[in-house]
Amino acid sequence: MTAPIRLLLTDDHPLVREGLRSVLTPEHGFAIVGEATNAAEARARVREVVPDVAILDLSMPGESGLALTAYVRKEFPSVRVLILSVHDRAEYVLESVRAGANGYLRKDVAPSELRAAVRAIARGESYFTPTVAKQLQAALTHAPGTESPAQRLATLTPREREVLQRVVNGATNREIAAELELSPRTVEAYRESLMRKLAIGTVAGLTRFAIETGVIHP
Repeated sequence: MTAPIRLLLTDDHPLVREGLRSVLTPEHGFAIVGEATNAAEARARVREVVPDVAILDLSMPGESGLALTAYVRKEFPSVRVLILSVHDRAEYVLESVRAGANGYLRKDVAPSELRAAVRAIARGESYFTPTVAKQLQAALTHAPGTESPAQRLATLTPREREVLQRVVNGATNREIAAELELSPRTVEAYRESLMRKLAIGTVAGLTRFAIETGVIHP
């Protein structure tokens, strides 16, 4: 039997947390192992339970969800982060990705999409709805000093390039780990690092980038 995906919920509105609990149930393969109403509580909870996925509100009293995301991703690399927000403006999405978020959803998504996003993120993937992905692309296009694809490719280490080639060719983290003689967790870290450097949140996006820059050929 597959182990449930362990979740930490952080939102200052009790009604939102109740709604999340009603959607992310054990029957669907989830286990809520902690809840928090602000960033300070979330820091304590994540240290206590080290969840698989932390679902964080972008706007909370005190420390922002962005700062909390950066803290979680730095101190607990194995913990994946999904941002839930009422905002989908380009700058919010871009800053969330830069902080290390693995996914970004508006709070009005369908329950089925929320569950799909959590599962994808728990598998080591990134998840953005088409609208959010479009906002992210717009932010990258209009961001001051945005680098060309070739310049972004140059920021990758040789090992990150090796992982990129294998990811876009459809290899799983375990398959990449076996081929490169690394641990799956190390491969996941390389994968997340290259996605952050390239500011690309999907395998489809990575594939387009790899073809455009000549990393692979169609």
